[in-house]
Amino acid sequence: MTTLGIELTKIYAMKSPPNFISIKILVAITLGCSCIDQPLWSQIQPLSVSANGHYLTYQDNTPFFYLGDTAWELFHRLDLEQAETYLANRSQKGFTVIQAVVLAQIGGLTDPNANGDVPLINGNPAKPNESYFKHVDAIVELAESKNMFIGMLPTWGSYWSSTNGNDKIFTPETAKSFGQYLGERYREQDNIIWILGGDENINNEEERAIIESMAQGIKQGDGGEHLITFHPRGPGRSSDYFHDAQWLDFNMSQSSHAAHDHDNGFYAEHDYQLTPVKPTLDGEPRYELIPVGFYFKDVNRQDLFTDFDCRQAAYWSVLAGACGHTYGHNSIWQMWSPGKQPVIGARIPWYEAIDHPGSFQMKHLRTLFEARPFNKLVPDQTLVLSGPTFGGGKIRAAIADDNSYAIIYSPMGAPFTVDQARISGTKLKGIWYDPRYGISYNVHTGNTHGVQTYTPPTNGKSNDWVLILEDEALGLPLPGQ
Repeated sequence: MTTLGIELTKIYAMKSPPNFISIKILVAITLGCSCIDQPLWSQIQPLSVSANGHYLTYQDNTPFFYLGDTAWELFHRLDLEQAETYLANRSQKGFTVIQAVVLAQIGGLTDPNANGDVPLINGNPAKPNESYFKHVDAIVELAESKNMFIGMLPTWGSYWSSTNGNDKIFTPETAKSFGQYLGERYREQDNIIWILGGDENINNEEERAIIESMAQGIKQGDGGEHLITFHPRGPGRSSDYFHDAQWLDFNMSQSSHAAHDHDNGFYAEHDYQLTPVKPTLDGEPRYELIPVGFYFKDVNRQDLFTDFDCRQAAYWSVLAGACGHTYGHNSIWQMWSPGKQPVIGARIPWYEAIDHPGSFQMKHLRTLFEARPFNKLVPDQTLVLSGPTFGGGKIRAAIADDNSYAIIYSPMGAPFTVDQARISGTKLKGIWYDPRYGISYNVHTGNTHGVQTYTPPTNGKSNDWVLILEDEALGLPLPGQ
């Protein structure tokens, strides 16, 4: 066990729970310089919604790019040393949010966690097990030490919905008290984002009342200190159920895992047009190495989504107006390892899967958008005059609200024609960005703003390219350099 694991094990043994300040000090001292490229504590602060309503910001108005990973079983299946391995890996790859469930999906009420604890005494949401929650506390602190937020789902949907099984334990009353318990427990934690739902939709008024009550409980418990969203069953959108709810700070969709070339940009497009204006993102797109359309009959279990499918979904969604994106891997969401029953055909241990190519490439997504003022981007398909408009090669584009730059994505390297007159400035600079490797190439700088056709350097499936067109006067460096 690492030094950190040993020291936090000592904390678990305390008769009374430690306060968060003491844990922060312990983690900071013990980790030392192990947080590569991430200073301790200094960057984490609560999040807010941007002035234009479409993006997230830190409370000092610095733009925040939501780059999530679905680690649903993190609290339930990993011990602290394993959690350190996973979180350090995600920090190094640039993830900003880790989505994890308190009452997990796979035997979450009855199967003990890595320390032998279940979350609720006798399965009663009014009786949280302190030992279990100390472990959750420690993982939350580890994430904060690496400048990452925890997108915390209080419960998987099967425990409040009666639609899929007989696991329901919540009523509106117990949902409110459990929400208040969590809100109070993590009120002082800056790195919390609340995600209600848990892969279920609202099918009747009782289910709606449960979610509304849990949201009210959280708000009462944490004093409204943290943002809240809702993770629907896929394909689905939180906006279909709660867009007008005052407690819903931003929308989340689940574009799910049905097919190659499923344009998840449609979800962001829909939410972007709604009023009141709220940010939106895809909280569960197609996962790397999950069987394509696994929930359909007679599916070919050997047809697995690849890193290309993950990249395509990410760029399509962000350029359609999303405030970030969430990655997923079939082995990582369930933290599968030998000795555990695999779900949906998982076959690679999580500790190997964390270095599969899709997760590396998500860092390039964040690098690109943070290299420019991404909070100025407005989706605009009229910028592209010709090029694929449907199917796997569909071009998506966005332009800054001051016309200073534009980003255009060609998923399969197909040529496209751009109305360059839309870009401001005397001189226009073009840059190719490779989303597979995060490498930029200068294309051309000139004073002509006419209609221009661009042909990406390579073409075909998995040969996706991004074109940046910008006012040269911005003087910005090449993304990734």
